[in-house]
Amino acid sequence: MNVFTPTDEAPLVTIPGEWNFGYHYFAGEMASRFFHELRNKRIVGSICPSCRRVLVPARGFCDACFVAATELREVGLHGTVETFTILTEPFPKLPEPPLVVGLVLLDGADSAVLNAITGVDLDDLDAAAKLLLSGPRVRVEFRDECEGRITDFHFVLDES
Repeated sequence: MNVFTPTDEAPLVTIPGEWNFGYHYFAGEMASRFFHELRNKRIVGSICPSCRRVLVPARGFCDACFVAATELREVGLHGTVETFTILTEPFPKLPEPPLVVGLVLLDGADSAVLNAITGVDLDDLDAAAKLLLSGPRVRVEFRDECEGRITDFHFVLDES
């Protein structure tokens, strides 16, 4: 096996692609209950009967123990940003960039949920990244009319 060191002479590669396909997502029993509760402006997680972790979004089995989950628990509507990305390119059906999307650990949950984060000043992307790297607190903000979809809510930077 040859060992080599990359050089600066190699041009950067860009590979064009396009995703455009229809699909039907089968949520299963626990995730279906998660989406149903969103209509009531509640966020629930499934409880692992073995390790007692609360998994949000609710899912049918624990990803650590591989044990089927059978109970749900409501979690808090405040949480902490665990990781994020700042989108600078447009995506279909998303707001115009720049846009923050992040994984947030909600109070009472043991796994993070992905959604948009608003309330971050994106005029200076470096400053925004530093703020988000500090793990700020956020709160859930629901839409006026919830349909039982992940887009029924987003996170807002909690300035309190």
